[in-house]
Amino acid sequence: MSGELPPNINIRAPRWDQSTFIGRANHFFTVTDPRNILLTNEQLEDARKVVHDYRQGIVPPGLTENELWRAKYIYDSAFHPDTGEKMILIGRMSAQVPMNMTITGCMMTFYRTTPAVLFWQWINQSFNAVVNYTNRSGDAPLTVNELGTAYVSATTGAVATALGLNALTKHVSPLIGRFVPFAAVAAANCINIPLMRQRELKVGIPVTDENGNRLGESANAAKQAITQVVVSRILMAAPGMAIPPFIMNTLEKKAFLKLQRPDVPLCKDVLIWAFTLNMTRLLCKHEMN
Repeated sequence: MSGELPPNINIRAPRWDQSTFIGRANHFFTVTDPRNILLTNEQLEDARKVVHDYRQGIVPPGLTENELWRAKYIYDSAFHPDTGEKMILIGRMSAQVPMNMTITGCMMTFYRTTPAVLFWQWINQSFNAVVNYTNRSGDAPLTVNELGTAYVSATTGAVATALGLNALTKHVSPLIGRFVPFAAVAAANCINIPLMRQRELKVGIPVTDENGNRLGESANAAKQAITQVVVSRILMAAPGMAIPPFIMNTLEKKAFLKLQRPDVPLCKDVLIWAFTLNMTRLLCKHEMN
């Protein structure tokens, strides 16, 4: 191998020590860096070339270690780890903060009317379907029918849960009503994820030894993994959807936030809280992995 870099940098593994919380946080903040969605196709292809060349023992003159790691994380943010295909933009991990903060904020703001519930639950489940499809296992591709079944079922489940709970909470404290979007999201996750990854449950997922050698496929491993994903998705939604109702319910009672038209939603304030708590959720997500 020629060039300035040593030949033994393992760019298939994270740059930071994953046995520490700080190391996991640094890794995950880099993976989910929203700036990566602004990169051009040329920049993405350049990063892919650097990564592929380095793995083949080719190092461009003048390439530094920091540049190599930057290329690795750009590559990981845009290309599927199994298939190597370029992923759908809004399905990439770098799109999670801006997309989730917007959708979550709007679901928690516009939850009082049936049209609003239908629209934002549909938007949320459409986004979730794109994320799940984009990050599916490359060893168990979904058919169009399986994808459609998962999408329709999750959307129906979310809308039915939201509308049903809205009807039940009309005569209780407004604070209780603010938790309806969270309940709808939790219900939809229980439907969407298993259906979206149903082929993995049938075929199994790859199992490797401690050296990364592939041993075969396991349906039991798939069941365990998908169960963990469902639980973690619900827990990850909790900070951004269960804490703001208390905060916003308190703030709306303050004189400086009282509006002449009570039906005008405080979308700006909720989006701020959704952004802040989504950043907290990112740390929680990698800590659970």
